[in-house]
Amino acid sequence: MAYQIPRGCQDVLPEDSYKWQSLENTLREFCYLYNFDEIRTPIFEHTNVFKRENDSSDMVNKEMYTFTLENSKTSLTIRPEGTAGTVRSFVENKMYSNPDLPVKLYYMGPMARHERPQKGRLRIFNQFGVECLGQKSPYIDVEAMVLAFSMLKALGINDIKILVNTLGDDASRAAYREALVEHFEPHLEDLCGDCKRRFRQNPLRILDCKVDHDKDFMKTAPSMKDYLNDESKEYFQTVCELLDTLEIPYEIDDKLVRGLDYYTHTVFEIVSVNEEMGSQSTVLAGGRYDGLIPYFGGPEEMSGIGWAMGMERILIALEAEGIDLGSKPELDAYVMCLDKSARTYAFKVLTELRAHGYRADMDMMGRSFKGQFKAVDRAKAKTAILIGKNEFENKQVTVKNIAKKEQNTISVEDLISTMDEIIE
Repeated sequence: MAYQIPRGCQDVLPEDSYKWQSLENTLREFCYLYNFDEIRTPIFEHTNVFKRENDSSDMVNKEMYTFTLENSKTSLTIRPEGTAGTVRSFVENKMYSNPDLPVKLYYMGPMARHERPQKGRLRIFNQFGVECLGQKSPYIDVEAMVLAFSMLKALGINDIKILVNTLGDDASRAAYREALVEHFEPHLEDLCGDCKRRFRQNPLRILDCKVDHDKDFMKTAPSMKDYLNDESKEYFQTVCELLDTLEIPYEIDDKLVRGLDYYTHTVFEIVSVNEEMGSQSTVLAGGRYDGLIPYFGGPEEMSGIGWAMGMERILIALEAEGIDLGSKPELDAYVMCLDKSARTYAFKVLTELRAHGYRADMDMMGRSFKGQFKAVDRAKAKTAILIGKNEFENKQVTVKNIAKKEQNTISVEDLISTMDEIIE
């Protein structure tokens, strides 16, 4: 029987894993600079962590992998996103009592959504995200956006812009919901099946529809900005002024509502304008949420903001811009055992090299001299450490500098200092 990977999944093979590591290292470095700490939450949670009350999002209604164990009534869901689990942990572990709020966290790991696989959209995908929890301020919102924008720029993704909008506070959003219901009700029969459901649950989500977006009644829908109260207007104005001050390019998109129902005030996406990205142009998205911390039992007044990006999509964006994050690094040394009697001695030399921080390897199966030299070439080794019967008996090694095509036989005690000179 031939075994195959499930549809919508992928293996990250060794030749690609170094690109992933390079991406992950860059993201971690920026979080270190911005004073964000890593959090690691479980791969699955109780289902009600993600499925909350009257949620209209496709993720909750269509895409979650939910299961119950045999002889158990406990419903568990493989995490489809990182925010909910992070906020659950923030509340459960009483991080809100930290005297230096906000608590700034980042996460990285696999998520699962049952949706139609396509380029940049998998059923098992890796997501990186940040959450800034405990306080509400336009300065915190802009800090989150600047962190995201700076990360992408540092990676070399230049063909990007920020789309930003506001959903206002609860009062503003309630007034807007009424206006949308009044606007869409005469067109209810013309809405797609999903939007008919959204009409009752959350009419704002109709604006995000990919099926109905070209219809005339979508183009004439009311704008959120006309229903903002003074507090919400001032909050969003400060966000835009800060972006202007920092010279961060952005566009206000009145139709931007984001795909999850818990967002309030600032929402944003960073999109690629590179044609190679095709329909999957959104590389990063997020926004502020006022009700999520209280939902999990935290303080009523506490708010948060966060964003997330699919790491597979970031790698596609890098490829579209011709950026190579690197490949498998070359070896510092390849130990060549030229006599069976010297194999244990060669293995000891190999271990010593590694103990001193040198990336090294050797053939363990007694291949021929020619076969081992081919391995040296394939590994792009900087040096070859030749060990035959004479080297073994005299406690020596022969060091060949591949680049300079020079070799010298030295005492094994001088090997590390010699390597230090060759490998600066």
